[in-house]
Amino acid sequence: MLIDLHTHTYPLSWDSKLNADELVDRSKQAGLDGIVLSEHDWAWNPDEVAALGQRHDFLVLHGIEVNTDDGHIIVIGPRRYTYGMHHTKELARLVEEADGVMWATHPYRRHHPWDWESEDHWQDALARGARNEAYGMVAALEVINGRGSKRENLYSHRITERLGLPGTGGTDSHELADIGKTATYFDRPIATGADLVTEIRAGRCWPVDLTSGGLIEDVRYHAAPTNLETERLKQVARRAEYLASLKQQV
Repeated sequence: MLIDLHTHTYPLSWDSKLNADELVDRSKQAGLDGIVLSEHDWAWNPDEVAALGQRHDFLVLHGIEVNTDDGHIIVIGPRRYTYGMHHTKELARLVEEADGVMWATHPYRRHHPWDWESEDHWQDALARGARNEAYGMVAALEVINGRGSKRENLYSHRITERLGLPGTGGTDSHELADIGKTATYFDRPIATGADLVTEIRAGRCWPVDLTSGGLIEDVRYHAAPTNLETERLKQVARRAEYLASLKQQV
C-alpha cells in the first residue's frame, strides 16, 4: 500500500490551500491507497474523518503534526492537542499512554548546513542533527518530504542512516501541486490507525519518491522498475508509472 503520511487542509491548518475533499480526490487520482491528515497542532474529529473516508471510499487516517522544541513531529494516538505537547518528552509520554506512534518530519529544517557545498559544514550539520534528543524518542524519520529539495531530503536520509531508524515519505501537502510526489510504502494491509502504528513501530515502512528522482538523489528510493531491489516493491513501480501517466494527461 502507498500512503501519504503528511498532509494539511484548510481551515485546520491555516497555511493550507486544500480542503479535505479535494485532497482525497487528488490523492486517489495519484494512485495512492490512503492518506494521513496531520494538521498543525490540531486534531480532527474522528467521526468527521470516518465520514470523509466513507464518502470517497478511501483510507483516511488522522494524526497531529506537533510543533515541539525539537522540531515538528507527527503523532498517531492522542485524540487532541494538549498543553505540554511542545515538550518532546511529554509528547512521547502521551503517545505511549495512547498506545500510538510518532515520527519526526523534515529533519533538515533545524540542522541543515549553512553552506550546502562545504563538506565540513555538511558533516557538522549531520553531527548536530544526530544529537537531536527527539530522534531517540521517535519510531522513524521523514526521509522524503514532498516540499523539500533533493539536497534537503538527502540530508534527512543521511541522518536516518546514521541513527539506524526507519524512514517515511510524505508530501507535506498544502496545495494541489504537492499531492502525489511521495508516499510511504507498506507491504502489509493498513485499514486502521492501529495497523499504521504497528507497521511503523516494526519498521515495515519505506519512503518512495514518485517523481522519478526529483526529490532525492539516492536511487534506492526512486519508484522505477530498474531500481527496485525486491519483488514486493514492483507494485510501487506500477503506481509510479500510473502517476506519471496522469500528469501527462493534465
